[in-house]
Amino acid sequence: MEMQQTVAKSAAATGIALHTGARATVRLQPAPVNTGIVFRRVDLPGKPEVRALASNVVDVQRGTTIAEGKGIVYTVEHIMSALHAFKIDNCIVEMDGMEPPIADGSSLAFVKMVKEAGCVVQDAPAVTFTPSAPVYADGGRTSVVLLPDPEKLTIQCVTDFKNCPVNTQFYQYELNSGTYEEEIAPGRTFVDYRDLRMLLSVGLCKGGSLDAAAIIHDGAIICKDRLRFENEIVRHKILDAIGDLYLTGCRVTGKLIAVCPGHPKNVELAGKLLAMRSNA
Repeated sequence: MEMQQTVAKSAAATGIALHTGARATVRLQPAPVNTGIVFRRVDLPGKPEVRALASNVVDVQRGTTIAEGKGIVYTVEHIMSALHAFKIDNCIVEMDGMEPPIADGSSLAFVKMVKEAGCVVQDAPAVTFTPSAPVYADGGRTSVVLLPDPEKLTIQCVTDFKNCPVNTQFYQYELNSGTYEEEIAPGRTFVDYRDLRMLLSVGLCKGGSLDAAAIIHDGAIICKDRLRFENEIVRHKILDAIGDLYLTGCRVTGKLIAVCPGHPKNVELAGKLLAMRSNA
């Protein structure tokens, strides 16, 4: 029987937030058993907390945003992905603003935080959920389905972007803390140039740069240095899916088949899984 885990000590990262452009610090703190993942806004009066659950998601455009009461936190998926991969069941994620640093657009900075903090095994069984039958979130071009598997989480993902020079992309991955840092965490976020222009026009992506994202434009991928993987885009989509699935509120196992996935359908699936857990 696997037991719950929390971080052994505090660890922090500081950088520029993607959309606000503000300097931001995020800090992982140990938490008691059965706490789950809780984001705490230390910059606001009363330090309001937001539980990282699909039921608290309020926006899924350009990232996953959660809110509860007076607390709101944008783009939680990269932090959640790292915590899910390393089986951190209980953690207080302290934020001094509404958005964590984007770092290099991957989850490597958050993996580094988790490894710096270390893990402590706690005196309670870990909660793991797999559905008893396939669970779907179908949006036509975008669809995700989770098939039962009580042993592990595997992901088969395919992406299709017309302007991308490496298209179509496919990758299969079995979630494991030993391989996550090498195979999934380095995958950076990306944006189509036309979408970027729109985001900039409405005052978003103030902290964006080639240090933090890859840009798809006229059949080319523009990024700092070079691509980390030929199929870096699909690996980043898997990274996001691992984070969004953790909004189920516990470790998730199963076989996830994802076709052109995005936050809307990822979170819809996590919401269905959370409801199944609650009604069990």
